[in-house]
Amino acid sequence: MSEQRLAGEPQKGLGLGRRVRYLVDRVRALDAGRLWNLAGAISKDARRPRLVILVDMLYSSVVYEIAFQDYQDWDFFDLTRAERRTFMSHPKSNHLALKLNHPDFRGKLADKSRFNEEFAEFLGREWLDVRNADAQQIEEFVTRHGAVMAKVPDSLGGIGIAKREASEITDYAAFREELLAGRQFLLEQLIPQHEEMSRLCNTSVNTLRVISYLDGDKVHILASVLKIGNGGAIDNFSHGGMYTMLDDHGVAHYAAFDGENRTFTVHPVTGTSIVGFQVPLFDEVLSFVDKIARVVPQVPYVGWDIAISPNGPVVIEGNYNTGVFQAKPSVSGVRTGLLPRYREAIGF
Repeated sequence: MSEQRLAGEPQKGLGLGRRVRYLVDRVRALDAGRLWNLAGAISKDARRPRLVILVDMLYSSVVYEIAFQDYQDWDFFDLTRAERRTFMSHPKSNHLALKLNHPDFRGKLADKSRFNEEFAEFLGREWLDVRNADAQQIEEFVTRHGAVMAKVPDSLGGIGIAKREASEITDYAAFREELLAGRQFLLEQLIPQHEEMSRLCNTSVNTLRVISYLDGDKVHILASVLKIGNGGAIDNFSHGGMYTMLDDHGVAHYAAFDGENRTFTVHPVTGTSIVGFQVPLFDEVLSFVDKIARVVPQVPYVGWDIAISPNGPVVIEGNYNTGVFQAKPSVSGVRTGLLPRYREAIGF
């Protein structure tokens, strides 16, 4: 019997009860104003009445389990029924995460401090837990590195992450209290970036999101994504960053797009071509993911954030409830999603 089946539950589907509960929760959390505005933005691209788009968004959320943002990101208004059925979605991914990833072990990935302890040999950087350090230890750590990233250990989507410069800190006792008040318990050394990755955007570490599934024996790569910053300190989609899909060899064939639905064939700040970009050391990345995916086998479905340092890949974090990334049809010309690939690997 595989480790996955011992750790999670044997899956034949995503569970009708779980789907119903998820839909009920979404209805309760529905922001009607935001939904109306989103439908309006999509209607401009679709050149269809807002109300028509709104109805189709609601229909698609039930029939295809598509989140409203998914509907925009993957141009659902322009897809046929058959094409829509091929797309993975955030609700489906959420079901898989709850079904496959054992609740007793999710915390090893969800809490960044625990993650750093568990994956210490793969981090490639020093870190410090502010809760276990006094002002003098924090000062020594920050001044030695010159600048650090302050993180909220249980945050998602880059929320609570900030770059802090040693030159801007004058009172480390007050700095410690500020960090504790903001729950920025984790300080990390900045990751040096491979020069090829830095060419894309040198203000942030441009990372890969590699989504993997461990079936007990083999690590399946479900998606490989290039995430790129756009002048800020981090590359997250929710903080102005952009992404594009990679092929199985680490090459970006399509333009990147951001959370405002803007597309970029070249980087707007550096002028580096995104289309045709080859991620350096990509074979090493795949071997690296094969190793880290086996560290906590009870959590087999993970989206890994990987940075490419001059010495090779390092892991930033592992997301047990990973987001979904697919090629945008209007940008790539690819009108099928990754759901068949997920199903082939996981068997749901």
